[in-house]
Amino acid sequence: MRDKYKYIGPVYDFLSNLYSGKNIHRCKTAMLDVETVQPGDRILFAGVGHGRDAIRAAELGADVTVVDLSETMLRKFGEAQEKKAPHLAIRRIHSDIMKVEEFEQYDMVVANFFLNVFDEDMMVRVLEHLIRLGKADARVVVGDFCYPTGNIVARMFKKLYWYMAVFTFWLFANNAFHKIYNYPEHMQRLGLQVTEKKHFKLLNMDCYWSILGRKQA
Repeated sequence: MRDKYKYIGPVYDFLSNLYSGKNIHRCKTAMLDVETVQPGDRILFAGVGHGRDAIRAAELGADVTVVDLSETMLRKFGEAQEKKAPHLAIRRIHSDIMKVEEFEQYDMVVANFFLNVFDEDMMVRVLEHLIRLGKADARVVVGDFCYPTGNIVARMFKKLYWYMAVFTFWLFANNAFHKIYNYPEHMQRLGLQVTEKKHFKLLNMDCYWSILGRKQA
């Protein structure tokens, strides 16, 4: 299968930091700390990309599995791990996430800036699949662009900011071109209890959020 991230993948982290002032990275690691990650927790990262968030979880003692369909992204993840934490053992799966069928095996499932590559119907199917990979009381984390709120100027800025990003990845990676998703609504509709949201600002406006949901056993 063609690697959609062959060209844009190598500069993904650079573009993210340039575009967000490192707020995307902060968003990705927002739910990964000593209170949410315990040594031995099994955590899966879907669409891991360069994977600094996955490395952070492994540093906290988690048993980490990363999945990515892009060979380029997995290679960049391997380079990042070799540079930052070569002593850590992190399992890598080169596959379509929908073909990973390790159901009810993970304490936490993380989808950071991953669900936005799909059109809305497919996004819901992928999110539902990720939820099934978690144990009965698993936590599901989604980090992404905020759903637009605020006054008309703020909403227009957030939409323009989003469409600049989605257009870039539509052009260079053939990702779906779509509106900003309201992830908490989708998570709740699929049976998760949303327990925490953390927001990250750009120009003093909330542009990113990390959402923690929990399966209800």
